[in-house]
Parts: sequence; structure tokens; C-alpha cells
Amino acid sequence: MTLLQAAVLGIVQGVTEWLPVSSTAHLILVPWLLGWEVDAEARVPFDVIVQGGTLVAVVVYFRRDLLAILRAAVEGLLSRAPLATTEARLGWWILLGTVPAAAAALSFQSAIESLHGRPVVVAAVLLGATAILFVGERAGRRDRGLPSLSARGAFGIGCAQAIALVPGVSRSAATIAGGMLAGLDRTSAARFSFLLSVPVMAAAVAKKALDLREAPDPLRHLPALAFGFAAAAVVGYATIHWLLGFLARRPLTVFAWYRIAAAAALLALAYAR
Repeated sequence: MTLLQAAVLGIVQGVTEWLPVSSTAHLILVPWLLGWEVDAEARVPFDVIVQGGTLVAVVVYFRRDLLAILRAAVEGLLSRAPLATTEARLGWWILLGTVPAAAAALSFQSAIESLHGRPVVVAAVLLGATAILFVGERAGRRDRGLPSLSARGAFGIGCAQAIALVPGVSRSAATIAGGMLAGLDRTSAARFSFLLSVPVMAAAVAKKALDLREAPDPLRHLPALAFGFAAAAVVGYATIHWLLGFLARRPLTVFAWYRIAAAAALLALAYAR
């Protein structure tokens, strides 16, 4: 993997992990479109590093929120009032919302991973799953903040996150739209989506890191890994900040139209080859 490839893919990961356009689809489709043959030996450590970069971005951006949630959850347990505050409830709702994705990953891992080598299927899912964004905008009430989120709403958003394990769906698209269907305004839905991503991403990074034990000399690609990590972390942080501001003023439909255009172009290109 060259430094240019690492930087480009790190930027792609940093942007698309948080925008509702599917990072997995773009990381599969960008090398395919550019004709890049990424060394399989470098792919596993690179995936760990760039996803770790976006994990660092969200943890750093929401560090105060995460510390407040953790502190409130512990204090709630100690005082035997685990749901007494908004922060404590959010901690339990994040845990509850993580369960469906964890169960789906354990049950369907092989089937999900088999789709990664099929760019046409990923492009078709990218197109079809765009309906999630239109449904969220049309059917969601979008008039409540995070304090109003219920256990039922959190679990529903978690189920949406589980569906997003299919490459092309987009975790942020599914969970933000799911939050809007649960009555949250766009910004609150996005904030919960980002907070909900932390345990899932941490588990995914930890699992992939364990896979490195089977990789021969993963540090051989250290310069490319460092470029990818830095690009994913910096661009991911900036993307989170931009998206929260954007959603305070604008709907999700602009991303829906992007997904439709991108998927149509990719499918046309695939069948023209």
C-alpha cells in the first residue's frame, strides 16, 4: 500500500464513517474504481488503523459527554437509582442499543463479510437503503431532544444499527433516521448515533486487532498505517463537527440524492465494463 493510497482511503474513511453515505461501501468501491490492487497483507492492519482513527475522532469530540455519561451511570448504580438522570439513562440506552448489532455480528459475520467482495451488490444496497433517509425525514416527528429518548426508542435505533452491518446501508444513515423516527430532532439523533457508535467501533477495532496475530509482520507497512490513521482521525473529527452544524439547518435528503447518483453511476460503470 502506497502513502497516497493510505492517505486517500484514510480521508474516505474519515468522511464517510460519519456522513450517511456508507463508509464500507466507499472503502470497497473507491479502490475498485481506481483500479488499486491493495496488498492483502496490508489490508487487515490498515482496516484496524483507519477505523481506530475514526474511533479516536468520536471519542475526542464527545469526551465530555462520554465522561459525564460514565460518571452518571456509576453514581446511579451506587445510589441504586440507575435511571435518575439524563446522562445515566443515556449510558444504559447506549448499552441497550448496542445489543442488536452485537447479536447480528456474532450470528451473521460470515454472510456479511462475503458481501465485501461484491462491489455491484454493495452499490445496489447503497441505492436501495437510501429509502431509510427519505422515511426518516417524512415519517419522523423530529421535535424532541435526547432527554426524551426512551428505552424502546434506543432499542429501535440499535436494531437500525444492526441492519447497517450490511455494506452499503450506512450505520450513521440508519441510526440517525432511526433516531428521527423515535421522535428526536436531527441534531439529537445524530448525537445519539455518534455516542452509540463508540462501543460497536471499539469492539470491531479490538476484534480486528486480534486478527493481526495472524498477519505476517504487520508493522512492515507502518508509514502507510500512520498516514491512514492521521487522515481518518483528523478528517473524521472535522466531519462530525460539520455534520452536527449541517443537520441543525438542513435535512438528510441531500445525502439521499448523493447516494442515488453515486450508486446509479457505479452500477452503470460496472455493467459497462
